[in-house]
Amino acid sequence: MASLQVAFSRAVVVRALGFAVVVGAILVAINHGAALLAGEVQGGRWFQIGLTVLVPYLVSTVSSVLALRDAGVDSGG
Repeated sequence: MASLQVAFSRAVVVRALGFAVVVGAILVAINHGAALLAGEVQGGRWFQIGLTVLVPYLVSTVSSVLALRDAGVDSGG
């Protein structure tokens, strides 16, 4: 349960959002840029774009939680 508290802490969320915006934008440009420029974006592609941005958020969050846990941050509060 303490890991969830760390995952939703302000510092972890802000850091993860930053990574999601930067890395997500790069990945969206690489993977979906042509379709976006051509205006060929429909429902399924928007879902894929959402996942493309969600992945760096999750990776950053999990990485932060594990690093903080290893440092002993979430073991007592």
